Amino acid sequence: MRITRTSCICPVLVCLCFVQRCYGAAHHGSIKVTRNQTKHIEGETEVHHRPKRGWVWNQFFVLEEHMGPDPQYVGKLHSNSDKGDGSVKYILTGEGAGTIFIIDDTTGDIHSTKSLDREQKTHYVLHAQAIDRRTNKPLEPESEFIIKVQDINDNAPKFTDGPYIVTVPEMSEMGTSVLQVTATDADDPTYGNSARVVYSILQGQPYFSVDPKTGIIRTALHNMDREAREHYSVVIQAKDMAGQVGGLSGSTTVNITLTDVNDNPPRFPQKHYQLYVPESAQVGSAVGKIKANDADTGSNADMKYTIINGDGSGVFSISTDKETREGILSLKKPLNYEKKKSYTLNIEGANTHLDFRFSHLGPFKDVTMLKIIVGDVDEPPLFTMPSYVMEVYENAKVGTAVGTVTAQDPDTANSLVRYLIDHNTEEDRYFTIDASTGTIKTAKIFDREETPWYNITVTASEIDNPGLVSHVPVGVRILDINDNPPELAREYDVVVCENAKPGQVIQTITATDKDNSANGARFHFFLDEGHSLNPNFTLRDNEDNTASILTRRKKYSRTAQEMYYLPVLISDGGVPSLSSSSTLTIKVCACERDGQVRTCHTEAFLSSAGLSTGALIAILLCVLILLAIVVLFITLRRNKKEPLIISEEDVRENVVTYDDEGGGEEDTEAFDITALRNPSAVEELKYRRDVHPEVKPTPRHHTSTSLDSIDVQEFIKQRLAEADLDPSVPPYDSLQTYAYEGHRSEAGSISSLDSATTHSDQDYTYLEDWGPEFKKLAELYGEIESERTT
Repeated sequence: MRITRTSCICPVLVCLCFVQRCYGAAHHGSIKVTRNQTKHIEGETEVHHRPKRGWVWNQFFVLEEHMGPDPQYVGKLHSNSDKGDGSVKYILTGEGAGTIFIIDDTTGDIHSTKSLDREQKTHYVLHAQAIDRRTNKPLEPESEFIIKVQDINDNAPKFTDGPYIVTVPEMSEMGTSVLQVTATDADDPTYGNSARVVYSILQGQPYFSVDPKTGIIRTALHNMDREAREHYSVVIQAKDMAGQVGGLSGSTTVNITLTDVNDNPPRFPQKHYQLYVPESAQVGSAVGKIKANDADTGSNADMKYTIINGDGSGVFSISTDKETREGILSLKKPLNYEKKKSYTLNIEGANTHLDFRFSHLGPFKDVTMLKIIVGDVDEPPLFTMPSYVMEVYENAKVGTAVGTVTAQDPDTANSLVRYLIDHNTEEDRYFTIDASTGTIKTAKIFDREETPWYNITVTASEIDNPGLVSHVPVGVRILDINDNPPELAREYDVVVCENAKPGQVIQTITATDKDNSANGARFHFFLDEGHSLNPNFTLRDNEDNTASILTRRKKYSRTAQEMYYLPVLISDGGVPSLSSSSTLTIKVCACERDGQVRTCHTEAFLSSAGLSTGALIAILLCVLILLAIVVLFITLRRNKKEPLIISEEDVRENVVTYDDEGGGEEDTEAFDITALRNPSAVEELKYRRDVHPEVKPTPRHHTSTSLDSIDVQEFIKQRLAEADLDPSVPPYDSLQTYAYEGHRSEAGSISSLDSATTHSDQDYTYLEDWGPEFKKLAELYGEIESERTT
């Protein structure tokens, strides 16, 4: 069986096709099924012919958003086998069959039972089949067809990205592109004008315009000024159906902000300003502010202030505060009302970022004049010098004048000044000052070698206004006098070799002086003249503040004399000249031929006997080896001795341990005192085999009866006597321990254990006479006595 798509080719189908085409828009399409049949003649052999089937169809359409009360008619299925007697049954399967689309299984009419939305689903694929109602056998093979949902204009255009925020520079050319907006329409763009969108502007004219096709927003005016108006709200509409009446529309808002450009020059609000500055203003401090206004913002309003001329350009300076865009006026030099009472400055404020497109609106700077009035202030006294340096000799007496400081009142009143030294440190206490004249005098004796310089601070204040104070530093240099004799620069270790030659320099010495170079730069060295001529050494002054020690003879010997003492006198060149005496110690040492010192100790003379250092080391090694052999031999001999203890039962190493606590002093049965008597004492006294005593004591024989009757004190005495008579004393690692408390005390036991059971005849009534402190004690003993009586 063959299924083909054909046109109307027979007179019967021409009418159906005409009806289909004319009915298509309103009633959509229909499918007609025709079938060629072969009849079987009775008695003839059945001849099989290839059946010819043909589907005649057009695409079905169904309108979306149908709102009628009855199901919407879609189309009709018809088979050639259908004779109208109801024997043919039509079956519909596929998308939406039975739920959205239903079919009359007898007539083949298809209806839509629900309202469809093309934007959700554009078409449905279904399958149709005609079967014999009686046998349920298919009369035609299953065929596929499509029901397409036909669009209507039910969706308005939408701006998916709105609302919009955009900027455009001010003063832009007319027609400058600002933004392109786009609206989307969910309707079918291939069917009619439902999705054809046209743009228009509802709000924002005459400043902006929109292209109706592309949606591009452009400026519509020349030179839009941000300073006049900065923000604009533009409403754009998108309408479908190509903008015709009845079309659906949507709108969005575009917020447009004009950005700043440098099109406004700075301007000072006034052409003349006046500023008051007191003469007491500190150098470097800010004394005033000035500002030029600029209608621009951001970097376009940045400016720089400069002083272009004026008589105060050397006294004042100006800088720019980048945050506030103000000019900060500062003081470069101190002001003096008495000398100059006013200054004039010409100040310029200019933009730093220029836009040459708007240079015709310039110049982008402005100038103003500032007059500064200097205010008169009562100032503190002013010293004639910023600092003073004075000198005084270290031997100056107390009260010696050192110098004078001077201060004056700079004001026109010219008040009297009072002087004072700040005694903040110990150095300030070495000087005094005359409060009226400012003369500084010494208050103590100085020592230049301890403190060569003093720093003090002098204050000056007006008598009429003591609160106004000024300070000046004063340095006092202590001048030196020759009051310190010279002395050797250090302790010298002078060495002379035994093989030294006459006239040989063995040491060069130098001197130092605590005084400065003016009182001791030249030193003179010579030997002490109080002694006779030294036959061993001499001294030579090198006339360069050094001296050399020389030998007078040869062949010095340590055995004859190990040390020599050489007194040296040193004098300085001060006035008067001072001198001091020092004694050099010269040691005699053995030296090599090249003069290198070998040794300076007399105990090393063995080397002169012909023994070298190597020989001495060999002898020492031999002695050490012999000592090691002797120690080893003695150790081996000791290890071969027999044990010192000859019996494991020796009483000196037996310790009897009892760890029972017992029942107290009343318990005499729990502890057997016979254990202390040590029954092993009856044995014969044993002696060490390695020592033979000269006298052996007589053996002791005790019976059991004597052991029971022996006293512990007697037992200990016997053991002590045996230890004293032991010929092997001192014993090796033996400890003899005996416990004996002694006889009972005549005073009786002071233990409280017997107090509860012993009946005392003591009368405690006297406790009541001892006063209230013993009242409780008397009551307690009174109760005890009454209980005993009961």
